[in-house]
Amino acid sequence: MDEHDWLAERFEVNRTHLRSVAYRMLGSATEADDAVQEAWIRLSRSGAEDVENLGGWLTTVVARVCLDMLRSRKSRREVPLELQLPDAMVSAGDGTDPEHEAVLADSVGLALLVVLKTLAPAERVAFVLHDMFDLPFDEIAAIIGRSPVAARQLASRARRRVQGAATGPRPDHSRQREVVDAFLAAARGGEFAALLALLDPSVVLRADRAAVRMGAAKLVSGPEAVAETFAGRARVAKLALVNGAVGAVWAQAGRARVVFDFTIKRGKIVEIDLLADPERLDHLDLVILNDEV
Repeated sequence: MDEHDWLAERFEVNRTHLRSVAYRMLGSATEADDAVQEAWIRLSRSGAEDVENLGGWLTTVVARVCLDMLRSRKSRREVPLELQLPDAMVSAGDGTDPEHEAVLADSVGLALLVVLKTLAPAERVAFVLHDMFDLPFDEIAAIIGRSPVAARQLASRARRRVQGAATGPRPDHSRQREVVDAFLAAARGGEFAALLALLDPSVVLRADRAAVRMGAAKLVSGPEAVAETFAGRARVAKLALVNGAVGAVWAQAGRARVVFDFTIKRGKIVEIDLLADPERLDHLDLVILNDEV
């Protein structure tokens, strides 16, 4: 076995753990895979033959890559679609994929990911590495470029915010349902004024690549433009719980084809995300709502 194959074999032993670390930090399966791949690139370039604790070295590399990605998001003032609706880390369901099963057993809940995305990058990294992976603060400090005391403070502050969110009020599904139900009814009936009444002045409609290929616009901004997009449409969309929040689904032959993810604030729709990527839809927790709650 040559040096490259030897490194590759050792890396594969750690892949599932590294992906779990990255997913908790990023909330996106795709970005987690990118972070893990970057760790492999750095390992293959550096060699790291003399590293005694390769798992710890790789965890540090992945954490730094994730921190850079989180800071990049903040500097661009963007909220990636994957964070708007965190990817569910689930298996194929047939019990034949050990890696997926391991990730599922060790995966963080989607609700916690939604809370984590509100943390500052350094807070999130400190909290995840210490509270979820038991890394000591002196090692975390080196990763985030702070002192051990500052790293401890960041993790503590993040912990308080996470615990506060966990004990806070649950989403008002009945109110969410009223808004989404009214929106779908107005869309089906082509009631432009009713649609406008439900949309926030800053509303945006986004579509993933698969939805764009189906004919949707990648980005639509403003209540008039969004209302025009939906007026007379969405006739076969059904109310559904999408990862625990009220949304809508267009299904065909018993399979979800398009998911409508709504962000609602103060009784108004501020964001709508159209998701149509088949692989991603398979990873969502979808429950079609009956006529009665």
